[in-house]
Amino acid sequence: MGVSRSGYYKHLKLLESGQLRSEKLYQAISQVSIIHQSHPSHGYRWVAAYIRRNTDYSFSDGLVYKAFRYLGITSKTKHKRRYKPRKIRDKYPNLIFATWEKVDRPRQVIVSDMTAFYAGDRYYELTLYFDVFTKQILSWRLSNRRGDREPYLFGLVDVIELLEFEGSDSEPVYLHTDQGSVYSSMAYNELVQNSNIIRSMSRAGKPTDNPVNESLNGWIKEELFSDFHLGRYDERYWVYCAIEEYVEYYNEQRPCYSLGYETPNDFYRRFMNGDLERKYTFENRFEETSHDGEI
Repeated sequence: MGVSRSGYYKHLKLLESGQLRSEKLYQAISQVSIIHQSHPSHGYRWVAAYIRRNTDYSFSDGLVYKAFRYLGITSKTKHKRRYKPRKIRDKYPNLIFATWEKVDRPRQVIVSDMTAFYAGDRYYELTLYFDVFTKQILSWRLSNRRGDREPYLFGLVDVIELLEFEGSDSEPVYLHTDQGSVYSSMAYNELVQNSNIIRSMSRAGKPTDNPVNESLNGWIKEELFSDFHLGRYDERYWVYCAIEEYVEYYNEQRPCYSLGYETPNDFYRRFMNGDLERKYTFENRFEETSHDGEI
């Protein structure tokens, strides 16, 4: 036959091992089918461990996985991860990323977000615009309608008018938001077309792309309810008055830790009076961070 003795016996051994593997897979399929009917909420690793512990078989996880694939079964758990398809392209790129600490002047980066709450038995949405450098609340709008677009739009108009009044339109202003439907809308972004505002957006599903807003929103809401007793008001008028009072307190009286316990308005005035040196770190933020190995 032209086959060496060693080659012949090796071939027999391979045939025998293949038959053993096929027989073992058949046994695994049979056991998996029985156990899955009684315990459909578990995956292949658990089933393999159950078989090793409660039967005379000793199947590996990999073999049980093959049996699962052969039978076309999966665990029926309610806690499976559900992945949303990623958007092909963000409407506006994230122009800030992890360079928030490099912002070096007022009105250089402005962030906006909406926070929802109940006061009494009524639902409200509060839209805020913050200056990242001074931590000032530049504009706020309140609505008691779900999904109301007007607070976003009127708040942006307030910011544009403030920039014009202050003469802050000689340098770029980055407006950073999430990818909410209003922030992404044509009506919203048409408002900034003839201004010095440059749009920037967090990536989808990445609240960490806007840590300033996430932090401010969190403890501002806490102070509104704990210190200004927002929850006890049943009428919209008094809720509005409480927020108005809080914003005045926040900008003029509340010491801010990140500003060395200065108030936002005092910090802004000191910068504008020349008492604080501008460091010019923001323009070269990506070059500096790439050298530092952060990006």
